[in-house]
Amino acid sequence: MARPLADDHERMRGAVRRAGRAVLARFRDDDVESWQKEDRSPVSAADLEANDILREALIEDGDGYGWLSEESRDDRSRLEAERVWIVDPIDGTRAFLEGKPHFTVCVALVERGEALASAIYNPALDEFFEAVRGAGARRNGVRISASICSELDDCRMLGARSMFDHDGWPASWPPMAVGYRNSTSYRLALVAAGAFDAAIALVPKADWDVAPGALIAQEAGAIATDHLGEDFVYNRAQPVQRALVCAAPSLYPRILPRLAHLPGDLRTLDL
Repeated sequence: MARPLADDHERMRGAVRRAGRAVLARFRDDDVESWQKEDRSPVSAADLEANDILREALIEDGDGYGWLSEESRDDRSRLEAERVWIVDPIDGTRAFLEGKPHFTVCVALVERGEALASAIYNPALDEFFEAVRGAGARRNGVRISASICSELDDCRMLGARSMFDHDGWPASWPPMAVGYRNSTSYRLALVAAGAFDAAIALVPKADWDVAPGALIAQEAGAIATDHLGEDFVYNRAQPVQRALVCAAPSLYPRILPRLAHLPGDLRTLDL
């Protein structure tokens, strides 16, 4: 039986902070072991340590909660669970290993395909983002909201510069202040806080990349969907989303039509 959501939220907050402190202790430590996974993405001993901390704090024997983590073997029993913890122990491992402060510890609690609560912690910058569905979003305890930007010209956009400069677009993107952060969840949190106006990633994204930040962005008033404008559904057999579009509410309608020509499956798209 599921616990009260407030209890799960507190459990999540404490677990994410503990894992973040452990990761921070390894930050800029040249002795941290790292290697490449089969998909050639980096992973480190700090990722695995954070994963262990989160699992120990969040999963109790017999509680019936499911578990989906980037650094754990996929236990398909999650598909039968009422509530599922979706976890990225370090989102932005590459930044972590390169000594850049743009990595986060991320957790979302999902029920029947929808995110109920989430937390994103950037320990290097001491930024803690959190949200509970229907209760707004906060950074370090202070309510946050998406920007009021309504035009693409000179907006603050998070995404790969090469994607916007690609010559395959039917119409060129206008001049924008384009930035990038390795952590997808951190990008969404920054849109939620109004530090950026939008974030676009036109590649498939795992649930652990999307669920924590999308809820925080939505609770801050932003819109977060895939590139077809469809809502995210989490904890499916293949826990992957088509793509990611997150923007201030008045800017989102300016972005989606520019993506209308793209196919539903972006895996072979050269952008």
